[in-house]
Amino acid sequence: MPRIQYKPAEIDRPEELVRSVRARRGGTLLNLDRMLLHSPPFTKGWNAFLGEVRSGLTLPPKLRELAICCVAVLNGAEYEFHHHSPEFIKAGGTAAQLEALHDFDSLANETLLFNSAERAVIALTLEMTRTVKVRDSTFEDAKVSLPDDQSMVELVGVIAAYNMVSRFLVALGVESEQTGHVAR
Repeated sequence: MPRIQYKPAEIDRPEELVRSVRARRGGTLLNLDRMLLHSPPFTKGWNAFLGEVRSGLTLPPKLRELAICCVAVLNGAEYEFHHHSPEFIKAGGTAAQLEALHDFDSLANETLLFNSAERAVIALTLEMTRTVKVRDSTFEDAKVSLPDDQSMVELVGVIAAYNMVSRFLVALGVESEQTGHVAR
């Protein structure tokens, strides 16, 4: 159960904000949105910011979704993993890669499932999420795997943003709509 009850699925106020969130979600409010709507100012900022992170960046979608799924696993945010696993698959990832993310200790040398750019994203995500401070060698490995500085800034931003998302989900106990899994 969530720690704070969700706003009703049929909520329609504040009208412009709810319409904007529904538009970004294809008409439906997720449990995350229904939790966010307890604070309209927070929802407004979240919707704009995460909307850009999801659809406005030049970072390759597969690397973006890989980083998001890694953050979800590292932080025990099952809700986040549930919603982003299909996006990773759509972007070219595989079910075997998703399964492998559940064993981070073996990923550093996993050359069969992940290419060098993907391993660099995994390493950067691991360090940013677990220790915050990133070693120079980890940063450089990620940087040389990307086409330009904009992509590197975007990758760091995605990892940071989804650490925020996972912490919000886990702290409030937001459940997945389909499975009832709680973000832990």
